Amino acid sequence: MSAEAITTDAVIIGGGPCGLFAVFELGLLDIQCHVIDILDRPGGQCAELYPEKPIYDIPGLPVVTGQELTDKLLEQISPFNPTFHYNQMVTELTKRGDNDFVVKTDSDVEFHAKVVIIAAGGGSFQPKKPPMPGIDSFEGTSVFYSVKKMEDFRGKDILIVGGGDSALDWTLNLQPLANSLTLLHRRPDFRAAPDSVNKMRELADKGAIDFKIGQVTALHGDGGVLTGVTAKGKEGEFDISCNTLLPFFGLTMKLGPVADWGINLNENLIPVDTEKFETSIPGVFAIGDINHYPGKLKLILSGFHEAALMSQQAFRYINPGERLTFQYTTSSSSLQKKLGVV
Repeated sequence: MSAEAITTDAVIIGGGPCGLFAVFELGLLDIQCHVIDILDRPGGQCAELYPEKPIYDIPGLPVVTGQELTDKLLEQISPFNPTFHYNQMVTELTKRGDNDFVVKTDSDVEFHAKVVIIAAGGGSFQPKKPPMPGIDSFEGTSVFYSVKKMEDFRGKDILIVGGGDSALDWTLNLQPLANSLTLLHRRPDFRAAPDSVNKMRELADKGAIDFKIGQVTALHGDGGVLTGVTAKGKEGEFDISCNTLLPFFGLTMKLGPVADWGINLNENLIPVDTEKFETSIPGVFAIGDINHYPGKLKLILSGFHEAALMSQQAFRYINPGERLTFQYTTSSSSLQKKLGVV
């Protein structure tokens, strides 16, 4: 065992909502967890891609933002004191024996665990970079592929490019903050929710935003500061003045090293059973968007359900021969004691 090896009951790969709720379900069963995530903070896609975007299908929460959901999950799991390892990517997963796994990261940290839970969403999501000459020099200063804090865009002259849900959602959400906002799409039809499209057209009709059809052909500016773009439509070229560009051309899913761990895959997803959500390797589980089974719905609430059932089997691997008694948090004094509510 190397000097840096960390011994724990469970390693959770991925700190998004499903990974965080897995900490809770495992914690109720006294299972110690370490969580590894490639991002610099918890929350996964919720925190990275849409921290201020409202989510409407979390049970009991009529509306909650990605960051608010992350904060509530962190509060919920705080009694179990999980250890987080940020800015690290798992590069190796090796099974040495029954209930004995070695997990290594690109930061040369090694974990020895009895079970491993893969909750890595769809893998590593990266924005598709648009084919705009010279865009690299503006990235991070005038060009952004996600909105992490809406207030950063207050008073800006914003150009949003795209025709999907992200482009329409941020057009609607940023319009009240922007000094000016233009939405540019290559065609008049959209791939976004009809209600969002209708609201966008209403704003355009009122003059609250500009909607133009075309494609960006050139960026203008210096020292990373954008001053405008040139676009081309059916009628020829035209200029758009802006100091902030948000191109939403979709995301590319990269499974990364997961593909090399010896787990059976199905079109870059991990097949699991619907009793334990176990992979082809006993003791390795997959929950959330990264798994696949008949009838799978890629919803956060589905991942929560999967985490609960996964935890039951994880307990049996970690505590072989020990009886597992199912308990409700509403009536179990021992669970309530763990949660610090009694």
